[in-house]
Amino acid sequence: MKNQINIRTAFGVVIISLLAAFFTGALFLAIGIDSESTQEPRQPFAFLSFIIGQSCMVIPLFWFLKSRNESIFINLRIRFIKLHSVLSTIYLSFGIIIISDALDRAIQRFIPAPEYIVDLNSLLRPESILGFILLFTAVAIIAPLGEELLFRGFFQQVLEKHWKDVTRAVLVTALFFTIIHMNPYWFVQIYILGVILGFLAWKTNSVIPSLILHSMNNATAILFSFINMEENYFYLYNGYVAPWIIIPAFYALYYGFKGINRENF
Repeated sequence: MKNQINIRTAFGVVIISLLAAFFTGALFLAIGIDSESTQEPRQPFAFLSFIIGQSCMVIPLFWFLKSRNESIFINLRIRFIKLHSVLSTIYLSFGIIIISDALDRAIQRFIPAPEYIVDLNSLLRPESILGFILLFTAVAIIAPLGEELLFRGFFQQVLEKHWKDVTRAVLVTALFFTIIHMNPYWFVQIYILGVILGFLAWKTNSVIPSLILHSMNNATAILFSFINMEENYFYLYNGYVAPWIIIPAFYALYYGFKGINRENF
């Protein structure tokens, strides 16, 4: 019988995986800067370096599991779910994204976004079609896939098995997930998102629902930064998300959670 992966080892694998992503991405970014006449690489190269870095995140994780002859599918919660569960997750994701945006806009009325948030939004505005494709691939596909496999698929599952306490495992994983994003201004929003992602992975025993929510959330962030939402009078009303958007969002959230909870996984 194989020895169970302990928490310290799992934590080490997560740290090494994150460092692999960071240093690989930074290396390619440095190459881009060195090849340019200015100190800033062209935007597509910056997005490409992010794709490469995020793709390398799972390499140490895969290597660790293969070295132990562990099943990648089982240990990373890669499991197909029913179509009804996919639809329920999409409804839930729509509700969460809209309500989260409404909360964020309300907070900004009292606590204006710091300069680095403004700079981040500027970065998420691609200057070309190629830039948009690379940015979307990096932020809405590669990053969610790597993070969900690492955090909800692997790390949270190890905590659940050792602690026998799902709530604690979800909360701790969400906290770690929030910290590595290094964004104090969005700490609460990211943490709440992390908790919901953890719940979905545990409830369905699959990373597919959490991956759907994570990808939809990131894709919406790109879309909102690309489009001037401040001039969208259908979506906004007096600077807040309009009631005719909020009400369906709450219904979608309720319907999505109801659909997930009644499924027999």
